[in-house]
Amino acid sequence: MFIPIDLAAIEAIALASLRMVAFLVIAPPFSYNGFPAQVKGMLAIGLAVAVAPRVGAGYRSADTGAFLLDMVRELAVGATLGFLVFLVFSAIQSAGSLVDLFGGFQLAQAFDPQSMINGAQFTRMFQLTALALLFASGGYQLIIGGLVRTFDAVPLAAGIDLADPAKQMVDGLTQMFLAALQIAGPLIVVLFLADVGLGLLTRVAPALNAFSLGFPLKIMLTVVLAAIVFVALPGVVSGLTDTAVKTMLGVGR
Repeated sequence: MFIPIDLAAIEAIALASLRMVAFLVIAPPFSYNGFPAQVKGMLAIGLAVAVAPRVGAGYRSADTGAFLLDMVRELAVGATLGFLVFLVFSAIQSAGSLVDLFGGFQLAQAFDPQSMINGAQFTRMFQLTALALLFASGGYQLIIGGLVRTFDAVPLAAGIDLADPAKQMVDGLTQMFLAALQIAGPLIVVLFLADVGLGLLTRVAPALNAFSLGFPLKIMLTVVLAAIVFVALPGVVSGLTDTAVKTMLGVGR
């Protein structure tokens, strides 16, 4: 009995799986360590099997050396795309770090091995809230859809021009800082004005020792105003999801 084996289709599935595995390991929300590595691998293989007939239409089987080189290329492409998405969503983590810094919570800094974040309470809380919103709102589906569409911008085994991701990384870094300031900016301004008011009060009446009251006052202001920021987080996550998809699709075009 002769069973024909399409080596080109098998290689296309393997290459697509490598791009998706590299992406899922780095890009949120799939990079969260609470998801077992086996689940990430099964998800990557399942997606690769689903998209292989379309993305591998023009792929031709190559020798062993060329195939190994293609594997390295796909790993690099997936890791680059994942890092671009990670860079976009780092705005929420950066906003939490700013809140911790100006609110006086930075001394309680700790490392979270699940999300691989080193930060205080609001840093971890903002990050976990963003991950929950991505799954609750279906934003993760948009990210996966954007990843699938990158096979049109960067065909299978075609490699990637380093100039495109470098430009996207510079733009993404700028947008990250801008988004972080937009999220935490109003709260930072209020906390700064509270420090200025306490300083003026100390100058006018030194006997009051106003700065001893400053710590509970700033904690109260931070908690109250952070609740307002949380109300705006769903819209922020939605906007960042769209930005992440556009950033991925901008590579290779």
